[in-house]
Amino acid sequence: MRIKLAFGREGLWIDLPDRANTTVIEPRFVPGLTKEEEKQAIQAALRSPLGTPPLRELILAAKSKAPVPSVAVVFSDLTRPMPNDRVLPVLLAELAEAGIPNEAITLINGLATHRQQTEAELRGMLGPEIYPDNQSPRYRIIQHDAWDPAHLVPVTANRTGRMVRVNRWYMEADIRILTGFIEPHFFAGFSGGPKAVLPAIADIDSVMDNHSAAMIADLQSTWAVTGGNPIWEEMFAVADATHPTFLLNVALNKNKEITSVFAGDLLKAHTAGTEYVRKSAMQPIQEPFDVVITSNSGYPLDLNLYQAVKGMSAAALVTREGGDILLAAECWDGIPSHGQYARLLREADSYQDLYNRIMTPGFRAPDQWQAQIQARIQMKARVHVYSSGLTDQELEDAKVIPCRSIEGTIAEILARNPQASIGILPEGPQTVPYLQREPSSNRSSSKF
Repeated sequence: MRIKLAFGREGLWIDLPDRANTTVIEPRFVPGLTKEEEKQAIQAALRSPLGTPPLRELILAAKSKAPVPSVAVVFSDLTRPMPNDRVLPVLLAELAEAGIPNEAITLINGLATHRQQTEAELRGMLGPEIYPDNQSPRYRIIQHDAWDPAHLVPVTANRTGRMVRVNRWYMEADIRILTGFIEPHFFAGFSGGPKAVLPAIADIDSVMDNHSAAMIADLQSTWAVTGGNPIWEEMFAVADATHPTFLLNVALNKNKEITSVFAGDLLKAHTAGTEYVRKSAMQPIQEPFDVVITSNSGYPLDLNLYQAVKGMSAAALVTREGGDILLAAECWDGIPSHGQYARLLREADSYQDLYNRIMTPGFRAPDQWQAQIQARIQMKARVHVYSSGLTDQELEDAKVIPCRSIEGTIAEILARNPQASIGILPEGPQTVPYLQREPSSNRSSSKF
């Protein structure tokens, strides 16, 4: 059996024995739109949105208060495969046709707690129509800083009573547009929608409150759950309090092609998008597997081990207690070196110690949520990581088992247990496998 895993930009082929109890689990494939069809679909969504007037009418209304309304557009950062270079030019052309000049538009990189992008990375993400080679960008670009008070203004209180602060340039704009793409998310239910505000352009304390140990530990904070998920519900409450003018989200297939576009009201457009994605991503499984091989969806999501916890989490949904998870992630960005995730892993004596530290009342550190979920997964199954970007020592420091050959590791496992059942998630967290006896409507009923 020859299978291609999503890995980096090129993919990773693996050869496994042909066995009856090996199952490949993938999302239902939806053909992508052509380049011209993508443009037409985005334009149609902007002009016939869900729950709001067309974007041009909203701009016209804003012009009654300000002759030249200011516009803020939040876009996804490097860790997401959002085709900013194909979506944003269509949106910006619509703004131009409505009479908004380039100098009135600010593009905000929704970094949340991630590192800033380099100039080269921004050029690649945004494309030449927005950021031409060897030239300055055609629009003002702000890289959000969750730690800098100068970037932030107070908006609303969260469930702890703390005042949430949000990006100043976004809040000061007359027209506020959120963009992104919708995929299953391991604790927010789905990406897209309100995540473009919290965590993307919120302050560090609000992100940490939203991603606290207690919130992450809630059984409803999981894949494909929105209603009843305390993390998503707080994200939505905060985003709604910022009064976004318009949402523009897309759905993608494994080739990073746009399959559908959802625009308009924050809740209505995002709900329509999540229901669309749910139909292809949710895949029923009869029994948990002894071994699950997974990816982290390839570039850009597998840029580091921090992001690759998502692939572990998807696999853990259908791995039996005491089983094995084999994760393939390129990790060209390392563990990474920025943030606190690497330190949390390195300083713990074991994954059990790591989990206990994070769950200790009063413990609080950036990136603890990712470490918490990783430790929880490892309390269920052994995690092996195949990575071309990390050394064995780095993997061991991260409390996972180094794997230099997926085929070799599988051979070792089968030598111990010849009847071991194997599940394969070639697209990693783009698939949400669930045990069929569990309800599949608006929940995956799993803490992973």
